[in-house]
Amino acid sequence: MVRDGRGGRMTDISKAWTIARRDLRGRFAGLRLLIICLFLGVATLAAIGSLTSAISGELANRGQSILGGDLEISVAQREATPDELDTLKAVGELSETLRLQAMARLPDSSDTQLVELKGVDAPYPLYGDFTLQDGQIAPPLGRDQIYISPALLNRLSLRTGDSISFGEATFTVTGIIGDEPDRLSEGLSLGPVAITSLEGLRSTGLIQPGSLFQSKYRLKLPATTDPGELRDSLEQQYKNAAWEIKTRDNGAPSTQRFIERMGQFLTLVGLASLVIAGIGVGNGVASYLRGKQGAIATLKILGADSAMVFRIYMFQILTVALIAIAAGLVIGALAPLLIVAVAGDALPIQPEFALYPLPLIVSAAYGLLIAVIFALPPLSRAKLIPAAGLFRGDIRSWRQVDRPTWIAVALAVAAIVALAVGTAREPLFSLAFIGAALGILLLLSLLGIFIRWAASKAPRPKQPLLRLALTNLHRPGAQTGQLVVALGLGLTLFATLAAIQTSLTNEIRLSVPRDAPNFFVLDIPVERADAFKAQVTAAAPDAQINVVPTLRGIITEYGGQVVSELDEIPEGAWVLRGDRGLTYSAVLPEGSEIAAGSWWPENYDGPPLVSVDEEQAAALGLNVGDSLTVSLLGVEIKARVASLRKINWRNFGFNYVLVFPPNVLANTPHNVAATIQLDEAKEDGLLQSLPDAFPSISMVKVKEIASQIGTILDQMATAIASAASIAIFSGIAVLIGAIAASRQSRIYDSVILKLLGATRAQILSAQAIEYAALALILSAVALGLGLFAGWFVITQIFEFTWQPDWMIVMLTLAIGAVMTLGIGLLGSIPVLSAKPARALREL
Repeated sequence: MVRDGRGGRMTDISKAWTIARRDLRGRFAGLRLLIICLFLGVATLAAIGSLTSAISGELANRGQSILGGDLEISVAQREATPDELDTLKAVGELSETLRLQAMARLPDSSDTQLVELKGVDAPYPLYGDFTLQDGQIAPPLGRDQIYISPALLNRLSLRTGDSISFGEATFTVTGIIGDEPDRLSEGLSLGPVAITSLEGLRSTGLIQPGSLFQSKYRLKLPATTDPGELRDSLEQQYKNAAWEIKTRDNGAPSTQRFIERMGQFLTLVGLASLVIAGIGVGNGVASYLRGKQGAIATLKILGADSAMVFRIYMFQILTVALIAIAAGLVIGALAPLLIVAVAGDALPIQPEFALYPLPLIVSAAYGLLIAVIFALPPLSRAKLIPAAGLFRGDIRSWRQVDRPTWIAVALAVAAIVALAVGTAREPLFSLAFIGAALGILLLLSLLGIFIRWAASKAPRPKQPLLRLALTNLHRPGAQTGQLVVALGLGLTLFATLAAIQTSLTNEIRLSVPRDAPNFFVLDIPVERADAFKAQVTAAAPDAQINVVPTLRGIITEYGGQVVSELDEIPEGAWVLRGDRGLTYSAVLPEGSEIAAGSWWPENYDGPPLVSVDEEQAAALGLNVGDSLTVSLLGVEIKARVASLRKINWRNFGFNYVLVFPPNVLANTPHNVAATIQLDEAKEDGLLQSLPDAFPSISMVKVKEIASQIGTILDQMATAIASAASIAIFSGIAVLIGAIAASRQSRIYDSVILKLLGATRAQILSAQAIEYAALALILSAVALGLGLFAGWFVITQIFEFTWQPDWMIVMLTLAIGAVMTLGIGLLGSIPVLSAKPARALREL
């Protein structure tokens, strides 16, 4: 303990802070690594959290305009009955829209284009503004007027005043759409948008019994009406009407789920980056304290006890850590502004800038806990070393850590796990992710210990450089453990990113089979199916045509469970989210095989049966023999599960989760759909001739679907790479820190070797062999760990097929190994530059 001039004991916190502040004096030499690592980790977490909160907040704040009302009722393949309309009008102001896919044709041209055609009434929109490209509010549309999107304008080279045809009607382009307020709630579109009046859409003749269209009814409710209670009441009153009801609190549920899941995943990636940064914090603190060993020894000789030494340097570490965390929070809070400015078009919605305290508080807590976890052990070692050991520079004395420190570290780790799980949308997934990250750290740490042990037991090579490189791996003060962890994490991240990126890229490029159809054709009138096949065959005799009935319905009951009574949809049971495609077939559809049960006879004429996709059956807990009820055009059909099918979703054919026997659905109003496979050279001819002969059809090119999905996957891969790149930067910082931490002992070795006649080239060669050996060993380990991590992300999180580009993965790993080797050699330059006389005086 240090006594002040009045004989008092200088052990209180105030005195410790005074000494710490004077010693620091605003200079952060030796603590820059701590600042960089914490700043990168906290900034990443804060940026991800702020952007996720900004998008979610914007979705919530604009819920009414996104949904188009306080409450929305959507129904497939029919419009509301007069009784249903009277009920809706009685509770609020009503707006009706109709939406379908249709082929746009030019009167004096053979050009066609698949379009999302939408009909709106006079009250549309109930919330928000429907504007044109010039910023003006869009005037109400007449029967023969239409607004088109800029994409449709460009694809068909249209201008305001031109004519465009849909079905049996021709419209005049009256304006270009600027902002369609409810666009986000409409979901994925297969083509550009065109908007006309309800009367105009009905005049096309495309709304027919069996046509694939969707009716939406939005309500503007009085302030005293609760949308949730009204939804529950309507679901009970019209439980057989196959309504899908949304409220303003979740106007775009699919987007919200995607943002939440992607945000959670990226947050965990950011947390992994922060853990990697924590290793850099530990290295930085250890290096800093070793540089302060003279000052620590002086304090102890003057009477400072271990507690005082701990307080002094803990204050310094916490001060610098708080500065780094604060800087990271500032950057993270401002990140949404930059992301919106640079990549706003890739976001589902562009949020307004605001500060979101919760993600900032969580990020700060993570940063502080990581700093504590990795700073406590070196601080504990510093306080336990005797003054004599410090003056002698005894490296072995820096290995002791007391029990209270390990308890504190364990509590901080538990706090991080609790924070990650408590703030996660899927706690079990977060727990598994954290466990995997800690497992990798433990594995690399054990590998570092093993390499040191193996190097110490290995036979001594006769070649001096090899012997020196081998000795460097296990000599006292060697940073082999830290180098293994830093190199291993960096290379693992390189391999993981390459595997994820190439697998996502190949998801579309390789998953579209060579025998995939060229077109999906929808809304073919069932009575004209033979004429359709005849015209396609006449235009392309070698074309392969597959025609299937198509209907849409909603599952209302399965296995005795009423869907409307569910508190939450089972995980993975996406078939319950709204209406789904249905079909009937006498024979097992192409691309399916029976997994359980049996198929019905071709002439089956008994009670209703249904065949279900085995994956959805597993999510629902359905087995052969269970009941399943579907509401179709307002009529409920209760069937028994006859079989479960394994479906090949990648054949790009018509694959349906639910397939019924013909006797169940054949008499229900419906149309048919078709796939057409033919020579690409004949595609344009069909695009020009079929829409004229069959005005109701919609032709979807498979390549355009693949392109849209590819764009989404590219955006996902970019987001993952952006978040994980911070982890790579942190890993590089950790590597630099590990090299810096061993600089003192390496300078000593270098000076001794120079005095014994070694040249700079020989010393550098020995270190190059050391780093190359580590890089070679760790490349093999990182390849295995990275491939496993990439496989888990692709197959378990995104549920895609694992198909990385092995050449790119190996090349990326090789580049990463060369980069780390280069960093190691660059870190050796100050060691080689040390003057023997000066270095010996300082040592």
